[in-house]
Amino acid sequence: MRFVVQKVAAAGVDIDGKTVGKIGKGFLVLAGISGTDNEQTADKMIKKLIGLRLFEDESGKTNLNLEAVGGEILFISQFTLYADCSHGNRPSFINAGHPSMAKPLYEYMLRKIEESVGKVEHGEFGADMKVSLINDGPFTVVLDSDELFK
Repeated sequence: MRFVVQKVAAAGVDIDGKTVGKIGKGFLVLAGISGTDNEQTADKMIKKLIGLRLFEDESGKTNLNLEAVGGEILFISQFTLYADCSHGNRPSFINAGHPSMAKPLYEYMLRKIEESVGKVEHGEFGADMKVSLINDGPFTVVLDSDELFK
């Protein structure tokens, strides 16, 4: 599982010209699910995500997490995070989770994040989405379960 976490001042997602999710201060999370991921992987990744201290304290150090700043999450499914570009110039997505298992896992993660954070906005699994953001910093972190939980 891979999360690209961007600290944002604001972010939103539109589908067919209609805004379906929007947040203020918080994280825009692009989430990629591999064919080997499961709820245990998701639980570990969510715990890491929620605990990330990417916001500045009164001394200007990145010591504060989402809860401390009242932050929100915009959570977007992004199978292209598993693009394999090692052969030629056209990416292969063979390592991305099949929608039959990835969609229920994505929905599971939405429920779990909402339990922890409160406000979670999201796109639509498999939809053509237009994501906009005001990146704060910019500050972007990549979480990869294969690297974090060896």
